[in-house]
Amino acid sequence: MRIDLHTHSNRSDGTDPVDVLIAHAKRDGLDVIALTDHDTADGWGEGRRAAEDLGIGFVPGIEISCKLDGISVHLLGYLPDPSYQPLAAELATVREGRHDRLPSIVARLNSMGVPLTVDEVLAQATGTPSVGRPHVADALVANGTVANRSEAFDRFLADGRPGHVSHYAIEPGHAIDLVRAAGGVPVIAHPWGRSSHKVMTAETIARLVSEHGLAGIEVDHQDHSPESRTALRSIARDLGIIQTGSSDHHGVGKIDHELGVNTTDPEQFQRLLEVAKANAAAADATAPEAYLP
Repeated sequence: MRIDLHTHSNRSDGTDPVDVLIAHAKRDGLDVIALTDHDTADGWGEGRRAAEDLGIGFVPGIEISCKLDGISVHLLGYLPDPSYQPLAAELATVREGRHDRLPSIVARLNSMGVPLTVDEVLAQATGTPSVGRPHVADALVANGTVANRSEAFDRFLADGRPGHVSHYAIEPGHAIDLVRAAGGVPVIAHPWGRSSHKVMTAETIARLVSEHGLAGIEVDHQDHSPESRTALRSIARDLGIIQTGSSDHHGVGKIDHELGVNTTDPEQFQRLLEVAKANAAAADATAPEAYLP
């Protein structure tokens, strides 16, 4: 089985509509795909219907924006109940923070002579409740300021660049608690990618496992070198937690993240499903089920 547990649609910062993303997964030979849009479950219903029509497995998930010691960290939550109010309220606050910082980002860019308006950004985010920096980047591409998202982040939007403005994010331990309380499975996304490697040490991962019940880490990811993957795999084995692999696909919004470029071992996927069942029972939650034809 070929299993990709981290993808995005245009319900957050991917470029493909949900049904197109699922069709591309089928075309590219995937057996199971997880939809993990940023801070929203809006695409789940459409994703499941498309998966059922095409006979491909579907796992509903969310990528949750977190922050530890001021550094961005992302948590993948698989199969949580999105109507669980404490989780839903936190995700709404995160989305509001993303949206509310747009005027500040635009003002910073304007002060540097970069032409951009909030309306131009929102035009790139049609249909998504989760507006973010990628949509700012898309607006800069559309008006000719940059050639692609990567250039926009490198020059203006990445952490520490002149157009970056922070937003509200959840502390990882609290996010893990919320996902488990909603009957879901918490897995740290790309723990040693980008800036998250600064805080997501082996010791921190171990603490999140022992104190909060972190279920796994994403080992095979394009942001991880072969050496990092080997080390992360060892950490996961030592802690007895799940190891996942995935593409972090964003359509044309991310270069070198094609569907299925990394995959999750079927035995690890089975472990994830077993943890989901146990967490849902422990939380007495009406959690969604994966669709597996």
